[in-house]
Amino acid sequence: RVRLVESGGGSVQAGGSLRLACLASANIYSIYGPYCMGWVRQAPGKEREGVASIDVFSRTMYMDAVQGRFTISQDHAKNTLYLEMNSLKPEDTGMYYCAVVAGACSLKWSDYHNWGQGTQVTVSS
Repeated sequence: RVRLVESGGGSVQAGGSLRLACLASANIYSIYGPYCMGWVRQAPGKEREGVASIDVFSRTMYMDAVQGRFTISQDHAKNTLYLEMNSLKPEDTGMYYCAVVAGACSLKWSDYHNWGQGTQVTVSS
């Protein structure tokens, strides 16, 4: 399994921005072949939800609540996944995890097989 380490979380006021990063210990394609990487979040007392995903061809998917505000991207040379979050809202608060699975993408968090430890995002009203 590849090691995934998230960073970039923090506490911001509503309307602010954060840029999360997920550093992988190796090139994802070299381990999995075609893959999907994604960001998943879980707020206190709420269900886990898939936020965004990106595949080996950089095709992306977003949950409706973040469409137009969040951007997922990857840097293959740096083995790094990013999530740029703009116009943050209190409901964006939660623990954000990056994850990877071989094959096609979906926004179903249960599809992922390998997870990082998460980074906390807190948005104050």
